[in-house]
Amino acid sequence: MKVLVVGSGGREHALCWSLASSPLCDKLYCAPGNAGIADVAECVAIKAEDVDAIVAFAKDKSIDLVVIGPEAPLVLGLADKLADANIRAFGPSAAAAELEGSKGFMKDICAKYGIPTAAYARFTNAESAKAYIREQGAPIVVKTDGLAAGKGVTVAQTLDEALNAVDDAMLNGVFGDAGAEVVVEEFMAGEELSFFAFSDGKSVLPLASAQDHKAVYDGDKGPNTGGMGAYSPAPVCTPEIEQQVIDRCIQPLIDGMAKEGKPYRGVLFCGLMIDETGPRVVEYNVRFGDPECQVLMMRLKSDLLPVLVAACDDVLDTVDLRWHDQAALTVVMAAKGYPGSYEKNTVIENVEAAGADDDVTIFHAGTARADDGSLRATGGRVLNVTARGDTVTAAQARAYEAVDKISWEQGFCRRDIGWRAVEREQQK
Repeated sequence: MKVLVVGSGGREHALCWSLASSPLCDKLYCAPGNAGIADVAECVAIKAEDVDAIVAFAKDKSIDLVVIGPEAPLVLGLADKLADANIRAFGPSAAAAELEGSKGFMKDICAKYGIPTAAYARFTNAESAKAYIREQGAPIVVKTDGLAAGKGVTVAQTLDEALNAVDDAMLNGVFGDAGAEVVVEEFMAGEELSFFAFSDGKSVLPLASAQDHKAVYDGDKGPNTGGMGAYSPAPVCTPEIEQQVIDRCIQPLIDGMAKEGKPYRGVLFCGLMIDETGPRVVEYNVRFGDPECQVLMMRLKSDLLPVLVAACDDVLDTVDLRWHDQAALTVVMAAKGYPGSYEKNTVIENVEAAGADDDVTIFHAGTARADDGSLRATGGRVLNVTARGDTVTAAQARAYEAVDKISWEQGFCRRDIGWRAVEREQQK
């Protein structure tokens, strides 16, 4: 099979790394890819959002499967246009991708189909949003309705912080068009869980659990990011919780979207808050999490390719997934200043030496090769240093040992990824 992966981040590197090992994959392309992806796939200079150019390339190369990594091309209708060209695409239609493209739409779907989530209200007027916030009090959560690259969420501990978040989104244009509408939500306490499932529009195939770390600094301090690290499995996801997630949060959504005439095909990322009442949905995303995808691919034993094809062909109930018993953990190395402004084109050294251990893989998220062959940082989140171990504690130690071998003066990382699981393991 000829396969094209769309995207340029750590998630796409992990997908390419997994797909490249499939005996069914004869040729692997990635558009646009990055310096790390270039080691396992042929990179094509087409941006992920250039929907028409991607379709033209897929037709020209007789691609058998297009795996769409990021949310933006899904919201723009890439899966639909590929389907129109009779090219198999892994990823939901634009109509189904509205689950991530509009947080208000997602909340309305939850309300309609009885899916547990935080109480909420939608606003297109800043003063109305502020009046509601004053009425509700803090802590409270303010979200841009549209896509904001993981940065449009403010978990406000004070009223001033929440009111400022409304100003930034709706009046100051910090998030562009994404902030024209905001969703204000009840603050949910508990422990976060990332739960993933494949769907072909009817059937659901759960993946392993994971836990992300959104805050930029140790101790879950500082602003939210796209994710500073993750690990799998997540101890909070007991067999009982997993069944509750499927029964209350995944299957009702898949059934509901089918009733709406927007059948959901692809991978569904369900962000959850777990408390004494069980799971509640924080958000749905219409693609693999980044960096959760990296730890899932490190643990996946099965050949990924036939599973993706089965989801596209509506025969997901004919396949299953097998996982390594070992835990996996990834540490995101980011440019200093992220998630704010940061310096680009800085030099990174010793990456190959850091990934020499068989149980360590370094996925590139924002890198490019300079003309002199040096590795340069081109984004905010730049490397995902990923390791396996018999426990999360062991995987954590192995990952940070690799991090410490990398020479990048302008980079930083959190030093406590996996801390909840490590604490649990120490208590045992």
